[in-house]
Amino acid sequence: MTYQSYAAFMAKLSCGFISVIFVAQRTGLDADGYARAATIMNELAAQQVGYVGMDTVRGSDGLGITISYWTDETSASAWRDHPEHTAIRDAGRDRWYSDYSLHVAQVKRSYDWKKA
Repeated sequence: MTYQSYAAFMAKLSCGFISVIFVAQRTGLDADGYARAATIMNELAAQQVGYVGMDTVRGSDGLGITISYWTDETSASAWRDHPEHTAIRDAGRDRWYSDYSLHVAQVKRSYDWKKA
């Protein structure tokens, strides 16, 4: 999906969907292991009931923000509790992250804008 089609898709979602905002500082350890785990998690999340999409960015200093979007709280919670996700989260705490914060929000409004 291109960014344009993704942005248009996200803008058309009904209000009330759930955003899970994950802000994390990478340690820089085991970059290859992290990359493999991130790919697996992205693919697995996309297969879950209620998954809508994901946005992610990372700065050169290792600070990253990933936002996953879910149709409802039940779907977001099921992803949180998924056994493979739990195992990767534990590995992240052990070696890939020095700290992180997570915020769950209900979307009240969503729109996009594009320069003509």
